[in-house]
Amino acid sequence: MPGRKYWEEVYGNSQSKWFCQASTVRLSSILNPAIPSPAIPSPESWLSVVRSQQAIAVIRASSLEQGIQMAHAVAAGGMKLIEISWNSDRPADLIGQLCNQLPHCWIGAGTLLTQLDLQAAIDAGAQFLFTPHVNLDLVQTAVRLECPIIAGALTPSEIVSAWQAGATCVKVFPIQAVGGADYIRHLRSPLEQIPLIPTGGVTLDNATDFLQAGAIAVGLAGHLFPKMAVAAGNWMEITHKAADLIQRLQLMKDRVIQDQPSC
Repeated sequence: MPGRKYWEEVYGNSQSKWFCQASTVRLSSILNPAIPSPAIPSPESWLSVVRSQQAIAVIRASSLEQGIQMAHAVAAGGMKLIEISWNSDRPADLIGQLCNQLPHCWIGAGTLLTQLDLQAAIDAGAQFLFTPHVNLDLVQTAVRLECPIIAGALTPSEIVSAWQAGATCVKVFPIQAVGGADYIRHLRSPLEQIPLIPTGGVTLDNATDFLQAGAIAVGLAGHLFPKMAVAAGNWMEITHKAADLIQRLQLMKDRVIQDQPSC
């Protein structure tokens, strides 16, 4: 487990004390089984799950209880990748509770802006990390800690910078502002080796368009969690939307298999 000298070399004196303390907490959870120690998947295993699931539910909750209900609603609909925005109410507590309540799901953190956000998310149990921007220091920290990180980018230069820094995938955001699925399609030829996850304008109706254009997965927020349904506590509506999305993705996969030439 990294000590203070390691953190000083990586971050400088200003943050080394905090990171050393955070690492000690993680170590205590290993030595003391009474303290839960959430497993962080390898970037490779997480990438495999993303390619299989193809959709991530993005939750931004105004209360802890609301966030729990939102997560359970999409999980009941068959979704297994859930991102908790760090500007939700008590995001660390929300992630910790969901890791215990939904062990069959992968719970991650999003909208991470700083080193403190990133480390707090990992200590809360986040199994993957999303940032809305390209911050090379954040990417490199996650790489050192062997935690999957998806950096947000928009231009080809930003996408390549994030990938070369070690990002597991790159989030293309906000996708609808730059042409939607057509933008992903145009990026694929020169950047085909970079796994892209578009967000910001993805709907149930166009999700498969992005995947067919070359994205490995999509992230959905408002179109999966309509404001009126969340405000009314209509969790069944959200479960139905999640189930509808999963069905659409499966139908697309089935068509791809059917269209493959037989040997």
